[in-house]
Amino acid sequence: MTDTAPPRLDRIDRAILNELARNARISMIDLGQKVGLSKTPVTARVKRLEAEGVITGYRAEFSAGRLGLEHVAFLEVRLADTREKALQAFNAAVRQIAEVEECHMIAGGFDYLVKVRTRDIGDYRRVLSESISRLPHVASTSTFVSMESVRDRGVTQI
Repeated sequence: MTDTAPPRLDRIDRAILNELARNARISMIDLGQKVGLSKTPVTARVKRLEAEGVITGYRAEFSAGRLGLEHVAFLEVRLADTREKALQAFNAAVRQIAEVEECHMIAGGFDYLVKVRTRDIGDYRRVLSESISRLPHVASTSTFVSMESVRDRGVTQI
């Protein structure tokens, strides 16, 4: 297997991943029972999936509503410079903004799609003007405010 080739996953590996996606805190005994293995072989498979980079970590999810972080905006970001050094500078800087939940480089009419979560529109305006607009090489942004989250995995960082 090369570094770029995905590992081969059998039916049991996929069942393990699906169970862990539902409940990452499940015990190995319970996980084994759900996928038809005992504790030792299911633990070995989980460790292998971690070592192969299929499982990259475990995290807690938080309620946006209970934390007062229900305002979600998506930004189209256009850069003035899209050479590799500029992209790397933007990427490194955007990772430092806590309110940025996701950032994706896009092939299309703009360069990045950024998901920002804040308390309210005023807080979003502050993040936009004090952080995002000051990122390296930002030429322009367009904001789209979410009116309702139909499916949202929840807050993963506060």
